[in-house]
Amino acid sequence: MSKILLAWSSGKDSAWSLYVLRRRAVEIGALLTTLNEAADRVAMHGVRRSLLEAQAEAAGLPLWQVPLPWPCTNDDYEARMADACRRAVDEGFDCIAFGDLFLRDVRAYRERQLAGSGLTPLFPLWEHPTDQLAREMIRGGLRARLSCVDSKVLDSRFAGREFDDALLADLPPGADPCGENGEFHTCVYDGPMFRHPIAVEAGEIRDVNGFIYADLIGVPECQESSR
Repeated sequence: MSKILLAWSSGKDSAWSLYVLRRRAVEIGALLTTLNEAADRVAMHGVRRSLLEAQAEAAGLPLWQVPLPWPCTNDDYEARMADACRRAVDEGFDCIAFGDLFLRDVRAYRERQLAGSGLTPLFPLWEHPTDQLAREMIRGGLRARLSCVDSKVLDSRFAGREFDDALLADLPPGADPCGENGEFHTCVYDGPMFRHPIAVEAGEIRDVNGFIYADLIGVPECQESSR
């Protein structure tokens, strides 16, 4: 049986990949996440390290964190990911799974980079129609909030919103329901892939070069229980 490392973005697609793979009764050995080491947040998604670690605890899996310099060149990224892949092979992993949906250039890049590494790339959600997939996630109990939106595509008021039916209805024409073209990124706080929900609240909204980030903050258990 394969031992799988899962690329974990903190968002809905990687979380749903975890759920799908577990339903197939395969062994997920660890989550792998890249972080902007200057900001101490998940690369692109802008999710705090503390919230990322709470996700891994809720999923019941070890978390491998790959710090990336900022600014990060492609060579930097590839070198650090290659180190992570070598570690995975040394520790008995033979596959790495990604939550990619339909971007063929991204899939082809991953396949090229992994060629000869000893790791086989898996894409458990590949070409699942994204309008159906988004609703399947919501119906299945996944709960997430938008942690980042591209202001060239979505109004800044989408930042921090729940990923739910109301949001899907409000997306402008041409926006992918799963944000696969970079329209938005999410942070998952509950779902069937977790042993328990993670309490979050919204912090400040920041504009970073046209990307609108909603700073999501984990609520300590003692604070949540006192409400």
